[in-house]
Amino acid sequence: MALRKRLVLGAVVLLTAAVAVWATPKVLRRLDMQGLKPVTVASGLENPWALAFLPDGRMLVTEKPGRMRIVTADGRLGEPLTGVPPVWDKGEGGLMDVLLDPGFASNRTVYWTYSEPDAAGTAASTAVARGRLDERGLADVQVIFRQPVKSDDPTHFGSRLLFDRDGMLLVSLGDRGRRADAQRPESPHGKILRLRPDGSAPADNPFAADAAAAPVWTIGHRNVQGMAFHPATGELWAHEHGPQGGDELNLIVKGHNYGWPVITYGTEYSSSAKIGEGTAKDGMDQPATWWAPISVAPSGMVFLTSDRYPGWKGQMFIGNLRGQALVRIRLDGHKVVEQQRLVTGLLERVRDVRQGPDGWLYITTKNPDGRIIRIER
Repeated sequence: MALRKRLVLGAVVLLTAAVAVWATPKVLRRLDMQGLKPVTVASGLENPWALAFLPDGRMLVTEKPGRMRIVTADGRLGEPLTGVPPVWDKGEGGLMDVLLDPGFASNRTVYWTYSEPDAAGTAASTAVARGRLDERGLADVQVIFRQPVKSDDPTHFGSRLLFDRDGMLLVSLGDRGRRADAQRPESPHGKILRLRPDGSAPADNPFAADAAAAPVWTIGHRNVQGMAFHPATGELWAHEHGPQGGDELNLIVKGHNYGWPVITYGTEYSSSAKIGEGTAKDGMDQPATWWAPISVAPSGMVFLTSDRYPGWKGQMFIGNLRGQALVRIRLDGHKVVEQQRLVTGLLERVRDVRQGPDGWLYITTKNPDGRIIRIER
């Protein structure tokens, strides 16, 4: 029965995708049944990865090939900023997340993640840099963290950035295809890190007694690309790319182990073979939800704090790459009690989702001709 159910569900997903692909623009508008209106703010961006809103309403946007630009509120693209280090634009690697310092208004400091190449340009690892933003570019650039092992594997770089309430920088790092490393605290693969703004490790981190593991906050991750604090509880939530049918949403707790690759609800892509020891094990946290049998490829995440969307304040919104949608999630405590796919008519992979200073949600789309889209209602 279980196999039969999986086959039926898979057929439904494929049929839905096929109908959407062949739908006319008129039908696409009907597919968006939530009364939402996607408004293109800017276009002509090459695989935009992330955006951050500047205090004056402009947007700082990263493009995967290695460019960072300022985009005006009316969608005009600025020239690429100077000062961005070279990136390894292969596979999932490139220029990724961008985040303003909490004191940006006075110090103009910006943080970003990127795949840092080796001297030969044949391998890379995830790095975190910071610099001071001016109208032409980034000055006083410093790399404050880098994964020491370079690899030619073009997958699982992470990475999202987030400041906690203590002013510490959280960094999500993929396992870079080295699965076993995710369970080794001393390896910065498959982890969420917690750093001081200069890249050093705070003394209250859970593995602070071990110099190699001191930056680590949590272990057992495959590839986290979304993190956000709940606006009411202050709790940290994150989602990650799992294997086939194993994408997860997790409540993140200091020092906890999230299981990869020992436990997972996913299977191998090529063969659907089992991975690890099953779906549960003592000492390893269970996800709040996971997406099966087809992975949705989650990327970007925010909690809504505005009143722009009646009835949705305080709820979670996650971008979907494979799912080509924005997903709304309602929590009851730590339980997911409702999920809804939104803007399904876009037929574009959603990379990032942020709330703008105007209270609307903004998304970036993963395309060679990528867009910034404001979701109005």
